[in-house]
Amino acid sequence: MAYDSLAAFRMDGHAAIVTGGAQNIGAGIARAFAGAGARVMIADLDGAKAAATAANIAAETGRDVRGMACDVTREAEIQALVAATVAAFGGLSTLVNNVGWGGVNPDPLAVTEAQMLDSYKLNTISAYRMTAACVPHLLQAKNPAVINSGSFSSAVPAYDILAYATAKAALNQMMVSLAHALAKKVRVNSVLIGTVITAGYASAGIDAATQERMMHPDTLTGRPGTPEDVANAMLWLASPAGGWISGQTINVHGGGSVVRLFGH
Repeated sequence: MAYDSLAAFRMDGHAAIVTGGAQNIGAGIARAFAGAGARVMIADLDGAKAAATAANIAAETGRDVRGMACDVTREAEIQALVAATVAAFGGLSTLVNNVGWGGVNPDPLAVTEAQMLDSYKLNTISAYRMTAACVPHLLQAKNPAVINSGSFSSAVPAYDILAYATAKAALNQMMVSLAHALAKKVRVNSVLIGTVITAGYASAGIDAATQERMMHPDTLTGRPGTPEDVANAMLWLASPAGGWISGQTINVHGGGSVVRLFGH
């Protein structure tokens, strides 16, 4: 039998939850997992869109993909999501805390306490509570993993999106702490995502001119990312191929952190 180097990237037998999976990066992650053989529950604030996206991915991949409404800032809805997933798939092996959003803060010294707290609840606390709800089931699974959709803005100055970037920085610390707390039991990692052009940018208040500049970023690759770029990294971390990776923040941003001194 010929050696298949891609076999370790298969997710047959895995059951995953992807929060915020109805569109954009989350939908790309769900599609990649299902295409690799996983059963996937797409959770989203928009339950109808989650169900529609799930139906499309199921038709495309032939896998069991479902969608349901879930507000990840509400504990009762988190518990209902986890219970529904375990009932549907017989277990749970993979959690992707993909939910996240942040608006522009034109004046970084005028961000209100409510804005800071709301961002922290959505981008940090929701991932903590989702993880806590899933761990009892993850401990019973083979190759259990938690992956967070982080942000490159959490690791560089980002004063124009201060509330969001600060909350994502907290997510990095929470990830590594949980990775150590769950050592030898559940792998926990974060993907620090760079500029991926989606409909979400317009809703975050970024004007058309700025969006056009973002289409030609000054990065090593010279292009913005796609949902598939992020999904492929997530697939590696969730699959057996990523079995030796835990407690890490993986940069997926087109080489955006390198300063080139000579204009090349």
